[in-house]
Amino acid sequence: MSWTDERVELLKKMWGEGQSASQIAKELGGVTRNAVIGKVHRLGLSNRATGATPAKAEPKEKPAPKAEAKPKPAPKTEPARPAPAPATEAKPAVPARRQIIPAGQPLPPQPSANEISPEALAKVNEVEKKAKKLTLMELTEKTCKWPVGDPATEDFWFCGLPVEAGKPYCEAHVGVAFQPMSSRRDRRR
Repeated sequence: MSWTDERVELLKKMWGEGQSASQIAKELGGVTRNAVIGKVHRLGLSNRATGATPAKAEPKEKPAPKAEAKPKPAPKTEPARPAPAPATEAKPAVPARRQIIPAGQPLPPQPSANEISPEALAKVNEVEKKAKKLTLMELTEKTCKWPVGDPATEDFWFCGLPVEAGKPYCEAHVGVAFQPMSSRRDRRR
């Protein structure tokens, strides 16, 4: 099914008459309710007030009012609220996302080496000399997923050595990734 000019005109006409998306889809044939809603959105047709009755529907007769009916109290109105401040004055409630660094640009400073124990750092340096240097597509559940290098360059790779049981990294990289809180705190001082 394609949206021919005639079908689009019929859609616009029926939408303007207040027909539901389901009714329009049924009338057009070969389209779903969601397809009609999507087309209405893409055409930028005005939203209709909810509860609008279709043009084809006949108004129902109202029963005669009862003689003993009490007058309804006036609806309570809320005091007018001031208009919300422009977006430029409002402070964002959610912290802003970090800026995305385009490929080829230097990465921001990484955590310093003093946050990693010298023994673990030496072990990592030795292990990375023996690493398999896998690409993302070569990783499995049994290979170390420790990333090495800048992902924006061709020198980027993953360790690829056998993982420690239940961990995503090899023994050396587990030593860097999973450190007790107290030892990290002590090295920063």
